[in-house]
Amino acid sequence: MRVGAPSCSAGTIIHTMHTLYDSDTYSVTHMLANAPGELAPSTTPRLARHGFEIVDKRAGKEVYLDGSWAELFQRHIVAWQVKTPSQEEVEDTLEQFAELAQNPVVVH
Repeated sequence: MRVGAPSCSAGTIIHTMHTLYDSDTYSVTHMLANAPGELAPSTTPRLARHGFEIVDKRAGKEVYLDGSWAELFQRHIVAWQVKTPSQEEVEDTLEQFAELAQNPVVVH
């Protein structure tokens, strides 16, 4: 399930991408679009958008998490910062989220 992707609108959009995790099995990238303070001046209010792309390299599929899914995943990241997980714990969590993946990985 592709939960949602950053959308483009008229005006300047700033995209920031950070690879948070990369193994032989999974890759996790944090994507931030329209970060506060980076927006072009506009009379229309816009919300900051962020999300996480999880790629299951074995299955060749990806899922993009935003909204409440991104917030749930962010809670895992915060917990991992408090108590460093083993690679197995990280991979087990990513496997649960990767079950949502239905989109084949496409190279642009």
